[in-house]
Amino acid sequence: MLKNIFKAPSRLSASISVFHDFHRPPYGGGNQFMLALTSEFERNGYKIERNKLSDSTEVCLFNSFNFNSRKLLASKHVSSTLMIHRVDGPVDKYRGDERGVDSEIWKINQTIANATVFQSQYSLDAHIKLGMQFRRPTVIKNSVDSTIFYPSKKDFSSKSGKIKLISTSWSDNINKGASVYRWLEQNLDWDRFDYTFVGRSPIKFKHITMMSPVDSVNLADILREHDIFVTASVHDPCSNALIEALSCGLPVIGARSGGHPELIGKAGYLFDDKKDILGLIDNLVDNYQQAQNSIKIPTLSKVGHEYMRVMGLKTLNDN
Repeated sequence: MLKNIFKAPSRLSASISVFHDFHRPPYGGGNQFMLALTSEFERNGYKIERNKLSDSTEVCLFNSFNFNSRKLLASKHVSSTLMIHRVDGPVDKYRGDERGVDSEIWKINQTIANATVFQSQYSLDAHIKLGMQFRRPTVIKNSVDSTIFYPSKKDFSSKSGKIKLISTSWSDNINKGASVYRWLEQNLDWDRFDYTFVGRSPIKFKHITMMSPVDSVNLADILREHDIFVTASVHDPCSNALIEALSCGLPVIGARSGGHPELIGKAGYLFDDKKDILGLIDNLVDNYQQAQNSIKIPTLSKVGHEYMRVMGLKTLNDN
């Protein structure tokens, strides 16, 4: 029987099942977001069932392909549970391979999903271009925990010393921009700039300070110590690394690719060619306050509420 996704908002005592391969941080951006989102559900009074369906499950959120699909598909409760699919990618384009992950995601979506959440308009449009239509799609961007990722109180206009650039990535996928960062390393004026890279990279830098992945609290502290975030990742649907940096008050120099333009808006500059980056950094330094004031990231509370609306669930504001 087809479930009605436009039902009246549910009671707050319901259980939400979340199917995702959770990992202890530091891990990838998707994992960080799913941890934050489930915490927001709990803050709104819902019980979270991780990677299982039960008689008390009212709605299930399953994440892209990062879960045990066989276990979910085999559950006897699927037909009686509202199924919401959070979709990433296109993954094959993002990873730069042809393993057919997007096709598998689409097949699961067509089999059990009642509604689909994309992380950016870019992601939705890119799937449509691939000929993939998903069940009742909507776009809800990612967010971060604002008790961890928040701006510093420093005033850039009174800054002295070198301008501090930073890039982060928990993945060593070459599409994360390492080759561009190496080009910057070879062309930056090191009398003017310091540059830090936090995470994993397939390239070992000589002048850029490299730091291993850290947990969210330490990452936020490191971000606040810097001035400008640089991201050269391509085909990234909704970069959590970018959202974390913006949330810490850092204007951005970013590749014109994936969901970056939607997130950055007027809070920085986009580049098509790496050779344009040096000039864009100068422009950003000259217009720093204006760019910083243009940062607009949805709060975790707002994002959580948007998910709960799709799920037909009440929020604390509904009481």
